[in-house]
Amino acid sequence: MLRSPTRRAGTVLALSKGRPAVRLTNSSPCQDCRREQRPLQIQCHGYVLLRSMRSLRYFELATRVCLASMEERLAGPVIEFREVGYTAGSTQILSGFSLSVHKGETVVLLGRSGSGKTTSLKLVNRLLTPTSGEVRVNGIPGGEGDVIRLRRGIGYVIQEVGLFPHFTVARNIGVVPKAEGWPEDRIRARVQELLLLVGLPPELASRYPHQLSGGQRQRVGVARALAADPEILLMDEPFGALDPLTRDELQREFLLLQQRLHKTIVFVTHDLREALRLGSRIALMESGRLVTVLPPHEFLRSTDPLAAAYVRAFGDGLESAANRGTS
Repeated sequence: MLRSPTRRAGTVLALSKGRPAVRLTNSSPCQDCRREQRPLQIQCHGYVLLRSMRSLRYFELATRVCLASMEERLAGPVIEFREVGYTAGSTQILSGFSLSVHKGETVVLLGRSGSGKTTSLKLVNRLLTPTSGEVRVNGIPGGEGDVIRLRRGIGYVIQEVGLFPHFTVARNIGVVPKAEGWPEDRIRARVQELLLLVGLPPELASRYPHQLSGGQRQRVGVARALAADPEILLMDEPFGALDPLTRDELQREFLLLQQRLHKTIVFVTHDLREALRLGSRIALMESGRLVTVLPPHEFLRSTDPLAAAYVRAFGDGLESAANRGTS
Protein backbone atom coordinates (compact mmCIF):
# COMPACT_ATOMS: atom_id res chain seq x y z
CA MET A 1 0.00 0.00 0.00
CA LEU A 2 1.11 3.59 -0.63
CA ARG A 3 1.57 5.93 2.30
CA SER A 4 0.01 8.87 0.54
CA PRO A 5 -3.54 10.09 0.01
CA THR A 6 -2.83 10.73 -3.65
CA ARG A 7 -5.33 9.08 -5.99
CA ARG A 8 -3.78 5.99 -7.56
CA ALA A 9 -5.80 5.82 -10.77
CA GLY A 10 -3.54 6.07 -13.77
CA THR A 11 -0.41 5.92 -11.65
CA VAL A 12 2.64 4.05 -12.84
CA LEU A 13 5.68 2.75 -11.02
CA ALA A 14 9.32 3.06 -12.11
CA LEU A 15 11.44 0.58 -10.19
CA SER A 16 14.85 1.76 -11.30
CA LYS A 17 16.63 3.75 -13.94
CA GLY A 18 16.35 2.09 -17.31
CA ARG A 19 13.50 -0.20 -16.30
CA PRO A 20 10.19 0.48 -18.06
CA ALA A 21 7.37 1.90 -15.97
CA VAL A 22 4.50 -0.42 -15.16
CA ARG A 23 1.04 0.02 -13.70
CA LEU A 24 0.88 -0.31 -9.97
CA THR A 25 -0.84 -3.56 -9.00
CA ASN A 26 -2.19 -4.83 -5.70
CA SER A 27 0.09 -6.14 -2.99
CA SER A 28 -0.75 -9.85 -3.26
CA PRO A 29 1.92 -12.22 -4.59
CA CYS A 30 1.70 -13.02 -8.28
CA GLN A 31 0.35 -16.38 -9.37
CA ASP A 32 3.77 -17.57 -10.53
CA CYS A 33 5.31 -17.00 -7.10
CA ARG A 34 2.43 -18.72 -5.31
CA ARG A 35 2.40 -21.58 -7.77
CA GLU A 36 6.12 -22.24 -7.55
CA GLN A 37 6.11 -21.73 -3.77
CA ARG A 38 9.08 -19.41 -3.90
CA PRO A 39 9.50 -16.04 -2.15
CA LEU A 40 8.88 -12.78 -3.94
CA GLN A 41 12.05 -11.71 -5.68
CA ILE A 42 12.44 -8.22 -4.21
CA GLN A 43 11.35 -6.26 -1.14
CA CYS A 44 11.32 -2.54 -1.91
CA HIS A 45 12.36 -0.20 0.90
CA GLY A 46 12.74 3.55 0.93
CA TYR A 47 11.28 5.59 -1.87
CA VAL A 48 10.30 5.04 -5.46
CA LEU A 49 9.18 7.44 -8.14
CA LEU A 50 5.47 7.61 -8.92
CA ARG A 51 4.43 9.53 -12.01
CA SER A 52 0.90 10.82 -12.53
CA MET A 53 -0.57 12.91 -15.32
CA ARG A 54 0.29 16.20 -13.63
CA SER A 55 3.34 15.73 -11.47
CA LEU A 56 6.37 13.72 -10.50
CA ARG A 57 6.43 12.82 -6.81
CA TYR A 58 8.21 10.39 -4.50
CA PHE A 59 6.27 8.10 -2.21
CA GLU A 60 7.33 5.55 0.31
CA LEU A 61 6.48 2.03 -0.84
CA ALA A 62 5.49 -0.59 1.73
CA THR A 63 4.60 -3.32 -0.76
CA ARG A 64 6.55 -6.34 -1.91
CA VAL A 65 7.10 -6.26 -5.66
CA CYS A 66 7.66 -9.32 -7.81
CA LEU A 67 10.00 -8.39 -10.65
CA ALA A 68 9.44 -11.74 -12.40
CA SER A 69 5.73 -11.04 -12.68
CA MET A 70 6.30 -7.47 -13.89
CA GLU A 71 8.82 -8.49 -16.52
CA GLU A 72 6.40 -11.05 -17.96
CA ARG A 73 3.67 -8.42 -18.27
CA LEU A 74 6.11 -5.98 -19.86
CA ALA A 75 7.40 -8.49 -22.37
CA GLY A 76 5.82 -8.75 -25.78
CA PRO A 77 4.08 -11.85 -27.14
CA VAL A 78 6.09 -15.04 -27.54
CA ILE A 79 4.44 -15.68 -30.94
CA GLU A 80 2.94 -12.97 -33.11
CA PHE A 81 1.23 -13.19 -36.49
CA ARG A 82 1.10 -9.80 -38.21
CA GLU A 83 -1.33 -9.57 -41.11
CA VAL A 84 -0.07 -12.92 -42.40
CA GLY A 85 -1.07 -14.24 -45.78
CA TYR A 86 -0.13 -17.56 -47.32
CA THR A 87 -0.83 -18.78 -50.84
CA ALA A 88 -0.15 -22.26 -52.25
CA GLY A 89 -0.34 -22.12 -56.01
CA SER A 90 -3.59 -20.32 -56.78
CA THR A 91 -5.17 -21.15 -53.40
CA GLN A 92 -5.29 -18.49 -50.69
CA ILE A 93 -4.91 -20.42 -47.43
CA LEU A 94 -4.39 -17.53 -44.99
CA SER A 95 -5.37 -13.90 -45.41
CA GLY A 96 -4.81 -10.97 -43.04
CA PHE A 97 -4.20 -13.31 -40.12
CA SER A 98 -3.14 -11.48 -36.93
CA LEU A 99 -2.83 -13.18 -33.55
CA SER A 100 -0.61 -12.85 -30.45
CA VAL A 101 0.25 -15.71 -28.11
CA HIS A 102 1.65 -14.75 -24.73
CA LYS A 103 3.99 -16.55 -22.38
CA GLY A 104 2.48 -19.54 -20.59
CA GLU A 105 -0.91 -19.57 -22.31
CA THR A 106 -2.51 -22.24 -24.45
CA VAL A 107 -4.13 -20.73 -27.54
CA VAL A 108 -6.34 -23.21 -29.39
CA LEU A 109 -6.81 -22.77 -33.14
CA LEU A 110 -10.34 -24.02 -33.74
CA GLY A 111 -11.87 -24.48 -37.17
CA ARG A 112 -13.05 -26.93 -39.75
CA SER A 113 -10.72 -28.67 -42.23
CA GLY A 114 -9.10 -26.23 -44.64
CA SER A 115 -9.43 -23.19 -42.38
CA GLY A 116 -5.64 -22.70 -42.16
CA LYS A 117 -4.91 -24.09 -38.70
CA THR A 118 -2.03 -26.43 -39.57
CA THR A 119 -0.58 -23.91 -42.01
CA SER A 120 -0.45 -21.38 -39.16
CA LEU A 121 1.57 -23.83 -37.02
CA LYS A 122 4.04 -24.49 -39.82
CA LEU A 123 4.62 -20.77 -40.24
CA VAL A 124 5.77 -20.55 -36.61
CA ASN A 125 8.63 -23.04 -36.97
CA ARG A 126 9.35 -21.93 -40.54
CA LEU A 127 8.33 -25.14 -42.26
CA LEU A 128 6.46 -22.63 -44.44
CA THR A 129 7.18 -18.98 -45.25
CA PRO A 130 4.43 -16.33 -45.34
CA THR A 131 3.46 -14.93 -48.72
CA SER A 132 2.74 -11.61 -46.99
CA GLY A 133 3.00 -10.20 -43.49
CA GLU A 134 5.32 -11.72 -40.91
CA VAL A 135 5.46 -14.16 -38.01
CA ARG A 136 7.60 -13.20 -35.03
CA VAL A 137 8.89 -15.59 -32.36
CA ASN A 138 10.16 -13.81 -29.24
CA GLY A 139 10.16 -10.59 -31.22
CA ILE A 140 12.37 -11.92 -34.01
CA PRO A 141 10.88 -11.77 -37.53
CA GLY A 142 10.64 -15.10 -39.31
CA GLY A 143 13.19 -14.19 -41.95
CA GLU A 144 15.90 -13.55 -39.37
CA GLY A 145 17.85 -15.81 -37.07
CA ASP A 146 19.02 -19.42 -37.28
CA VAL A 147 16.14 -21.67 -38.37
CA ILE A 148 17.77 -24.75 -36.81
CA ARG A 149 18.09 -22.99 -33.47
CA LEU A 150 14.49 -21.82 -33.76
CA ARG A 151 13.16 -25.34 -34.37
CA ARG A 152 15.17 -26.85 -31.54
CA GLY A 153 13.51 -24.35 -29.22
CA ILE A 154 10.03 -25.45 -30.31
CA GLY A 155 8.44 -28.79 -29.47
CA TYR A 156 6.21 -30.16 -32.24
CA VAL A 157 3.53 -32.81 -31.65
CA ILE A 158 1.38 -34.10 -34.51
CA GLN A 159 -1.55 -36.50 -34.79
CA GLU A 160 0.46 -39.25 -36.49
CA VAL A 161 3.14 -38.85 -33.77
CA GLY A 162 5.99 -39.14 -36.30
CA LEU A 163 8.26 -41.38 -34.24
CA PHE A 164 11.22 -42.92 -36.01
CA PRO A 165 10.21 -46.59 -36.40
CA HIS A 166 13.78 -47.91 -36.27
CA PHE A 167 14.62 -45.97 -33.07
CA THR A 168 13.80 -47.18 -29.57
CA VAL A 169 11.58 -45.04 -27.36
CA ALA A 170 14.65 -43.74 -25.53
CA ARG A 171 16.39 -42.82 -28.75
CA ASN A 172 13.27 -41.13 -30.12
CA ILE A 173 12.95 -38.98 -27.00
CA GLY A 174 16.65 -38.14 -27.00
CA VAL A 175 16.87 -36.96 -30.63
CA VAL A 176 17.02 -33.21 -29.94
CA PRO A 177 19.20 -33.41 -26.79
CA LYS A 178 21.67 -35.55 -28.75
CA ALA A 179 21.67 -33.00 -31.58
CA GLU A 180 22.32 -30.33 -28.95
CA GLY A 181 25.41 -32.23 -27.79
CA TRP A 182 24.16 -33.39 -24.41
CA PRO A 183 26.32 -36.08 -22.76
CA GLU A 184 24.85 -39.57 -22.81
CA ASP A 185 24.29 -39.79 -19.06
CA ARG A 186 22.30 -36.56 -19.12
CA ILE A 187 20.19 -37.82 -22.03
CA ARG A 188 19.46 -41.11 -20.21
CA ALA A 189 18.41 -39.22 -17.08
CA ARG A 190 16.19 -36.89 -19.12
CA VAL A 191 14.53 -39.82 -20.89
CA GLN A 192 13.69 -41.48 -17.57
CA GLU A 193 12.40 -38.20 -16.17
CA LEU A 194 10.14 -37.61 -19.18
CA LEU A 195 8.76 -41.14 -19.25
CA LEU A 196 7.58 -40.66 -15.67
CA LEU A 197 6.26 -37.18 -16.48
CA VAL A 198 4.02 -38.47 -19.29
CA GLY A 199 2.87 -41.52 -17.33
CA LEU A 200 4.91 -44.28 -18.97
CA PRO A 201 6.88 -47.00 -17.14
CA PRO A 202 10.69 -46.71 -17.49
CA GLU A 203 10.96 -50.20 -19.00
CA LEU A 204 9.32 -48.91 -22.21
CA ALA A 205 12.53 -47.04 -23.02
CA SER A 206 13.97 -50.05 -24.86
CA ARG A 207 10.87 -50.77 -26.97
CA TYR A 208 10.16 -49.71 -30.53
CA PRO A 209 7.14 -47.68 -31.68
CA HIS A 210 5.37 -50.69 -33.23
CA GLN A 211 5.40 -52.37 -29.82
CA LEU A 212 3.36 -49.56 -28.25
CA SER A 213 -0.35 -48.75 -28.17
CA GLY A 214 -1.65 -45.58 -29.83
CA GLY A 215 -1.90 -43.79 -26.50
CA GLN A 216 1.62 -44.83 -25.54
CA ARG A 217 3.01 -43.59 -28.86
CA GLN A 218 1.27 -40.26 -28.36
CA ARG A 219 2.79 -39.93 -24.89
CA VAL A 220 6.23 -40.66 -26.33
CA GLY A 221 5.59 -37.94 -28.92
CA VAL A 222 4.83 -35.45 -26.15
CA ALA A 223 7.93 -36.56 -24.23
CA ARG A 224 10.08 -36.08 -27.33
CA ALA A 225 8.66 -32.58 -27.83
CA LEU A 226 9.56 -31.70 -24.22
CA ALA A 227 13.01 -33.31 -24.26
CA ALA A 228 15.14 -30.17 -24.62
CA ASP A 229 12.75 -28.14 -22.43
CA PRO A 230 11.51 -25.83 -25.23
CA GLU A 231 9.67 -22.64 -24.41
CA ILE A 232 7.06 -23.27 -27.12
CA LEU A 233 4.92 -26.30 -28.00
CA LEU A 234 3.05 -26.63 -31.30
CA MET A 235 0.42 -29.37 -31.13
CA ASP A 236 -1.49 -30.36 -34.27
CA GLU A 237 -4.55 -32.43 -33.27
CA PRO A 238 -2.34 -34.64 -31.08
CA PHE A 239 -5.25 -36.61 -29.59
CA GLY A 240 -7.53 -36.69 -32.63
CA ALA A 241 -6.86 -40.28 -33.71
CA LEU A 242 -7.31 -41.84 -30.26
CA ASP A 243 -10.32 -43.65 -28.83
CA PRO A 244 -12.54 -41.53 -26.55
CA LEU A 245 -11.30 -42.98 -23.25
CA THR A 246 -7.62 -42.62 -24.12
CA ARG A 247 -8.27 -39.14 -25.48
CA ASP A 248 -9.97 -38.06 -22.24
CA GLU A 249 -7.08 -39.48 -20.22
CA LEU A 250 -4.46 -37.65 -22.29
CA GLN A 251 -6.40 -34.38 -22.11
CA ARG A 252 -6.39 -34.64 -18.32
CA GLU A 253 -2.66 -35.34 -18.35
CA PHE A 254 -2.10 -32.41 -20.70
CA LEU A 255 -3.78 -30.03 -18.23
CA LEU A 256 -1.66 -31.36 -15.36
CA LEU A 257 1.51 -30.99 -17.42
CA GLN A 258 0.67 -27.43 -18.39
CA GLN A 259 -0.06 -26.51 -14.77
CA ARG A 260 3.39 -27.80 -13.90
CA LEU A 261 5.45 -26.64 -16.91
CA HIS A 262 3.73 -23.40 -18.04
CA LYS A 263 4.74 -23.73 -21.69
CA THR A 264 3.54 -21.39 -24.41
CA ILE A 265 1.31 -23.62 -26.53
CA VAL A 266 -0.52 -23.34 -29.84
CA PHE A 267 -2.94 -26.26 -30.08
CA VAL A 268 -4.92 -27.18 -33.21
CA THR A 269 -8.28 -28.93 -33.07
CA HIS A 270 -11.67 -29.03 -34.77
CA ASP A 271 -13.34 -30.25 -31.55
CA LEU A 272 -14.99 -27.47 -29.56
CA ARG A 273 -15.12 -29.55 -26.38
CA GLU A 274 -11.37 -30.10 -26.54
CA ALA A 275 -10.80 -26.40 -27.21
CA LEU A 276 -12.94 -25.37 -24.23
CA ARG A 277 -11.25 -27.87 -21.95
CA LEU A 278 -7.62 -27.17 -22.85
CA GLY A 279 -7.42 -23.59 -24.05
CA SER A 280 -6.65 -20.35 -22.25
CA ARG A 281 -8.14 -18.66 -25.32
CA ILE A 282 -9.85 -20.00 -28.42
CA ALA A 283 -8.98 -18.52 -31.82
CA LEU A 284 -11.78 -19.39 -34.22
CA MET A 285 -10.71 -19.63 -37.85
CA GLU A 286 -12.72 -19.82 -41.06
CA SER A 287 -11.44 -19.82 -44.66
CA GLY A 288 -7.99 -18.62 -43.67
CA ARG A 289 -9.17 -15.73 -41.53
CA LEU A 290 -9.37 -15.15 -37.82
CA VAL A 291 -13.01 -14.76 -36.79
CA THR A 292 -12.68 -14.13 -33.04
CA VAL A 293 -10.40 -14.84 -30.07
CA LEU A 294 -12.08 -15.46 -26.71
CA PRO A 295 -11.55 -17.25 -23.38
CA PRO A 296 -13.62 -20.45 -23.10
CA HIS A 297 -16.52 -19.08 -21.04
CA GLU A 298 -16.81 -16.00 -23.24
CA PHE A 299 -16.78 -18.19 -26.35
CA LEU A 300 -19.84 -20.06 -25.07
CA ARG A 301 -21.74 -16.77 -24.81
CA SER A 302 -20.41 -15.14 -27.96
CA THR A 303 -22.91 -13.52 -30.30
CA ASP A 304 -20.61 -14.06 -33.27
CA PRO A 305 -22.66 -16.16 -35.75
CA LEU A 306 -19.94 -18.74 -36.38
CA ALA A 307 -19.04 -19.15 -32.71
CA ALA A 308 -22.73 -19.51 -31.86
CA ALA A 309 -23.09 -22.11 -34.62
CA TYR A 310 -20.26 -24.17 -33.09
CA VAL A 311 -21.90 -24.03 -29.67
CA ARG A 312 -25.24 -25.18 -31.11
CA ALA A 313 -23.61 -27.96 -33.12
CA PHE A 314 -21.84 -29.47 -30.11
CA GLY A 315 -24.91 -29.38 -27.89
CA ASP A 316 -24.99 -29.96 -24.15
CA GLY A 317 -22.08 -30.44 -21.75
CA LEU A 318 -19.93 -27.53 -22.98
CA GLU A 319 -19.97 -25.71 -19.63
CA SER A 320 -18.35 -28.77 -18.06
CA ALA A 321 -15.64 -28.76 -20.74
CA ALA A 322 -14.99 -25.06 -20.15
CA ASN A 323 -14.61 -25.86 -16.43
CA ARG A 324 -11.90 -28.41 -17.32
CA GLY A 325 -14.32 -31.27 -16.74
CA THR A 326 -14.88 -30.38 -13.08
CA SER A 327 -18.61 -29.73 -13.34
